[in-house]
Amino acid sequence: MSREAREFCGLFGIYGHPEAVHKTFYGMYSLQHRGQESAGMCTTAGQTLLAHRGMGLVGEIFTRDVLEGLRNPVAIGHVRYSTTGSSTIQNAQPLLFNYAAGPLAIAHNGNLVNSGHLRKQFEARGSIFQTSTDSEIIMHLLAQPAERGADEHLIWALRQLRGAFSLLILTPSRMIAVRDAHGFRPLCVGVLDGAPVAASESCALDIVGAKYLREVKPGEVVEWSANGERSFLFPEKPEVPAHCIFEHVYFARPDSLVFGESVHRVRMSLGERLAREHPVPADLVIPIPDSGNDAALGYSHASKIPMEHGFVRNHYVGRTFIQPTQGARVSGVGLKLNVIGEVVRGKRLVVVDDSIIRGTTSRGRVRLLRQAGAKEIHMRISCPPIAHPCFYGIDFPNPEELVAARMSVEEIRRHLDLDSLAYLSLDGLLSSVSNPKDHYCTACYSGQYRVPVTEKFTKLLHESKC
Repeated sequence: MSREAREFCGLFGIYGHPEAVHKTFYGMYSLQHRGQESAGMCTTAGQTLLAHRGMGLVGEIFTRDVLEGLRNPVAIGHVRYSTTGSSTIQNAQPLLFNYAAGPLAIAHNGNLVNSGHLRKQFEARGSIFQTSTDSEIIMHLLAQPAERGADEHLIWALRQLRGAFSLLILTPSRMIAVRDAHGFRPLCVGVLDGAPVAASESCALDIVGAKYLREVKPGEVVEWSANGERSFLFPEKPEVPAHCIFEHVYFARPDSLVFGESVHRVRMSLGERLAREHPVPADLVIPIPDSGNDAALGYSHASKIPMEHGFVRNHYVGRTFIQPTQGARVSGVGLKLNVIGEVVRGKRLVVVDDSIIRGTTSRGRVRLLRQAGAKEIHMRISCPPIAHPCFYGIDFPNPEELVAARMSVEEIRRHLDLDSLAYLSLDGLLSSVSNPKDHYCTACYSGQYRVPVTEKFTKLLHESKC
């Protein structure tokens, strides 16, 4: 039985453009790294909402005929990865519902840490849920009867939520972007031919030719309608930002701006700091592609050790970390990477990777290098050991599955059959980004959760209702 569904996802939306549907398709395509299980799009011309969702990749789901059937000047899109729950069409987004005020669609990136409590309240009053995703709770809040005005009701609903949520909301007359008060998940806005665009990462703006303008502020609601653009803040009081530092370490594309700075530059800085903290005599620096490339380049620059590409990546295999099952992750290790024997044979190698989560893929990669004749293998990781679960939207599972929660660094080294292993320090990680250090969430490293998590058991144990 699957556990409760929660997502790490990508969002894209555009308001008032004649090619909105095709631009959204390409925007979703550029965000495919954020979710490979399902994708969906919802569009409008001002009367009703049209939607199409499917399981699989964007290019598989949205054929030419499907895109033509969705053609409208306003669209939002969503790519999904279920971090702990069922991968089913019921949980694919955008979610689309009809209620007293009319049709409404919502696309959500993040996790709500009070979802179990809110869901029980609704179910006790007779509400029926169609999915097992926490995103549906937002729909139920918005559908509550209210004497207050539309803005006040939206503010009331958003104030009930705890945790991480970047949202795109679509009605026949409005497109709305929302970011939680701590700004856990990225969300930015741009403009294309005068039409506003919103996306999880700026690389999606680039691919459609939109100009990057700014990030949606933590706690901000931005609305676009026939009356133009307006924005307001919904929290009762300002919160200190808690940007997910793992976006910079691993998840975001290096050509994106995230939390106001270049992902590529940050990863280069991580590698440079890693070389200063953990030098080792070696012949070559070898990156684990693709998310280790920039950190390896930084390590090479700082250490003066030449960098070579010792692995070749099969780009037709999905990201191993975000495969939905452990079996798929194991089977994907050998398919994803192959070693160039001529490069590594007889060499002392510094292998730079972004992280070690469960240890399965790292162990397989070291085995490939040994079989190819590497003389020494020194692994360097561009973040601290991940020893704590994430409850804000990344698939860091039960602590028993996290290798750093069960083993010391030395034990991990022996488990992976390495000559040496070293991780970047937490201070080194935070010194490589430009925002104040307390503006980042580091819970997966430190165990310090910015938003109190009182429903840990629901992430680990609650069964899906799908």
